[in-house]
Amino acid sequence: MPVGSAVRERCRTLLGDQGEIHYVFPAFSEGPAGTGNFLIVVTDTAISVLATRTLRTDRPVSVFAEFPRRTRIGPIMPGCVVELGSIVFEFDEEYAAVVSAADAEIFNPEILPADPLPEL
Repeated sequence: MPVGSAVRERCRTLLGDQGEIHYVFPAFSEGPAGTGNFLIVVTDTAISVLATRTLRTDRPVSVFAEFPRRTRIGPIMPGCVVELGSIVFEFDEEYAAVVSAADAEIFNPEILPADPLPEL
């Protein structure tokens, strides 16, 4: 299920001028640095990991990490896990297509379907 427009707007406000948001998906990380909920946002220029409130995972509060847009998010490991930098993120299976599309947009654009409504 895609994240709502209100969540996208909160991300846009926090990120400022990083270009258009292409993909957003929620993720969870547990490791030596602690446990946290995040929103991973893919824009024209970057992949940003936004930390969220503890009990309101749809409310980003800070930029936790940023990576250049040419960073590959996948491959998706068993259990719907990806590694960005040295951080391991787990996400719901329903967002696997989002991760795959974000990578395909940069690394394999020929496999993406054509926009069915290009005039919008």
